[in-house]
Amino acid sequence: MASRANQRVLLGCVLLCAAALPCADSSRLKAAESQAQPSVAAANFPAASAARLAGDGKQTRFILDLDQTVTFRAVTLADPYRVVVDVPQVNFQLPAGTGAGGRGLVKAFRYGLVMPGGSRIVFDLTGPAKIANSYVLEAANGQPARLVLELEEVDRAAFVPSLAPENRPELRPAIADPPPATVPASTPAEAGQQKADGRAVVVIDPGHGGIDNGTQSSGESEKNLVLAFGLALRERLEKTGKYRVVMTRDDDTFIPLNDRVKVARSLKAALFVSIHADALPRAEGDAQGATIYTLSDKASDAEAQRLADAENRADAIAGFNLAEEPTDVADILIDLTQRETRTFSSRFARLLMGEMKSTVRMHKHPLKSAGFRVLKAPDVPSVLVEIGYVSNKGDLDHLVSEGWRSRAVGSMAQAIEGFLAKRIATAGSSN
Repeated sequence: MASRANQRVLLGCVLLCAAALPCADSSRLKAAESQAQPSVAAANFPAASAARLAGDGKQTRFILDLDQTVTFRAVTLADPYRVVVDVPQVNFQLPAGTGAGGRGLVKAFRYGLVMPGGSRIVFDLTGPAKIANSYVLEAANGQPARLVLELEEVDRAAFVPSLAPENRPELRPAIADPPPATVPASTPAEAGQQKADGRAVVVIDPGHGGIDNGTQSSGESEKNLVLAFGLALRERLEKTGKYRVVMTRDDDTFIPLNDRVKVARSLKAALFVSIHADALPRAEGDAQGATIYTLSDKASDAEAQRLADAENRADAIAGFNLAEEPTDVADILIDLTQRETRTFSSRFARLLMGEMKSTVRMHKHPLKSAGFRVLKAPDVPSVLVEIGYVSNKGDLDHLVSEGWRSRAVGSMAQAIEGFLAKRIATAGSSN
């Protein structure tokens, strides 16, 4: 008995050390924890009305029309070759499809919010290039203010030196500090209230967001579909009054994968549910129905591996440097905790499948596993739910239907209640 007690004490110490890693990035956590706060009206943010490319494979110019001047910073990244431009939060009012096509050195570009107060434009390049010139023009002679970026082709040898650490400042600090109303400071009183709340914490993670649209089909973006689903699930769970429900994002903001895991770990969540909506490449045929994924070192099939690889690239899509992430704590006690957590995750996945199959269409192989980074919290049961395929017309019709969403949310809420009721009862009987 004494040995077992000592092991639990050691386990608690190790987990505490592991949980301490995310503390340096507490501002994003506070934003995720808080309920939606009053934000500055979109009209107060600079608005972008048009964007265009000019030039050829030797020199390419990007021009963004704005209603006011902005500050910015631009850096280049390799593997794949990209240019990342950080600006204060911008209200992008660009025509649909802007950036989907390229010209010259630019294959395509995308844009969006990466955090409250900061937006980002990411250019996918055809090869190595340098930023020959970049500047902002003030409005004059009836022409709007403009952000201009001029790119010039270089070879790999010339490109690599520009990536030296002293020439590669951190990307995140380039983003403007969010306004106080968006990211409130946590007071000691609030912290005490959080500790006094004995309800189990459920973290809902709508995938993608901001600059990362996820999959798209027939004018619908995965990021919007899963956010609507996540908000509906939060509302359903909060009505029961049994749980404290936290969203990793409740608006169109990009959240790095590691930060999504930090939210769950820092709150000692009882359950983490990541919501997505997949699409198959045309060459791979058609698929339909919901699929529930758990974490494993080896993917259950090729499709699961493909999806995990795609989802794990979300940070690269938004221009974040994955090498900046902290190293996981390696310890046998952490490994033991991970095994127990995976058992609970699999148990919830089976329960969720049982509830969902009576109300929504399921994939022919509804339970799968793969190495999703967003599921790697060692001490939080986690699943990733693909609620349907946006590449399948029937699934897409369901995904945009409020009636279908209500039924699917109801079955998911029922599974969450069943899972947590059993865990809470088990925990109570062991004390």
